[in-house]
Amino acid sequence: MAPRYQELQSKDISRVEKDGVDVRIIAGESFGVRSPVYTQTPTMYLDFTLQPGAQVHQRVPEDWNAFVYILEGEGVFGDPKASPATSHHTLVLSPGDGLSVWNRSAKPLRFVLIGGQPLNEPIVQHGPFVMTTQAEIQKAIEDYHYCKNGFENARHWRSQHQQQQ
Repeated sequence: MAPRYQELQSKDISRVEKDGVDVRIIAGESFGVRSPVYTQTPTMYLDFTLQPGAQVHQRVPEDWNAFVYILEGEGVFGDPKASPATSHHTLVLSPGDGLSVWNRSAKPLRFVLIGGQPLNEPIVQHGPFVMTTQAEIQKAIEDYHYCKNGFENARHWRSQHQQQQ
């Protein structure tokens, strides 16, 4: 496909606040509101904040892969009798009819729900490079080495860790 670019400022991100739930709809749909972001493959990226006592039930298509990353607070995910999950944990969802979350703590709970329709393509990984064939991996390594095809600034770029040394 031809390259595409979308610029979306924070003020343009769809947002819904209802019953102690605040969701920023970066991609996909929640509470009947759809993000203006176009994705080639059906995708969702939802940033939820639940106030104490709030709960949310979000539909996730059954054939999608999805996960939750808890940014802050703690909440009960999936089974209302489950133990709370806390910040800096990732929860991989099983196929089913969606995600249910309860905030039973005294502090806000913030998490992202990210999911999408699987591409069902092979995965070949070498270091930081992920492609679909070994030949594509070799080409990416060569491009990186010769600073071309998106790696033009690689020769001069340094990570924060490298800059401290």
